[in-house]
Amino acid sequence: MATTNPNSVRRSIIAGQWYPGSQAGLRETVDAYLAQAPLASLAGKVLGLIAPHAGYAYSGPVAAHAYKQVQGSDYERAIIVSPLHRLNLGRFAVTQHGHYETPLGLVEIDEEMVQELAAQVSINRAGADQEHSLEIQLPFLQRALPHVKVLPIMMGAQDMGSCRALAKALADIAGKRKTLFIASTDLAHVTSQRQALALDKVFMADFDSFDPQRLANHLASGETSACGGGPVVAIMLAAQALGADQARILHHATSYDVTGD
Repeated sequence: MATTNPNSVRRSIIAGQWYPGSQAGLRETVDAYLAQAPLASLAGKVLGLIAPHAGYAYSGPVAAHAYKQVQGSDYERAIIVSPLHRLNLGRFAVTQHGHYETPLGLVEIDEEMVQELAAQVSINRAGADQEHSLEIQLPFLQRALPHVKVLPIMMGAQDMGSCRALAKALADIAGKRKTLFIASTDLAHVTSQRQALALDKVFMADFDSFDPQRLANHLASGETSACGGGPVVAIMLAAQALGADQARILHHATSYDVTGD
């Protein structure tokens, strides 16, 4: 496993495309989404969030419902688990760089947590990646929890064995710190609103019942669909290992709700 360069930076690949490219524009956009999202009445402490990763015009208002619940809280670290869309970086990959950059500034990688993860599962250190689904979470994190360090994990294998291995490692790592889990996923990629709602209904029922095994089964059978299904299952399992006993759906939307197409 290659070591990190603490002074190196993984530059944004989506600024100005998937979200605003200027500091002021991005800050105002994220703050507006957070201001419009309601604060839910939740029992107990939030251990994890599930948030989407399309362009902010589609995903921003939905993601804000999740990040609103933890805004200003005392988390010290955030573990972000995303899928891999383009490059094959192996089963689990973490950037080789010491920071991610967005127009809002730098987000520090927690190298100590990376090394703790590497002691439990094999990870690849990526010198370059094109993964938008991890980066797109960072501006929300920067505005909601500006002082946290991150453990960013790109998940190339989403089988149940990989989910369980990652979940065990993450629960061990997170148990030592005030840590927030974040799973990045969009749901069904289909051509009709009717198909999307039918597939998403199965996903949400499994999530709402807090049943990661059933969700994994339905993802494997094609009865539901999510590009980040593995990250969601892994985060659910890790949260359960740390005592989480319920899940709550805060908001759901599709691209049809935004564009009418």
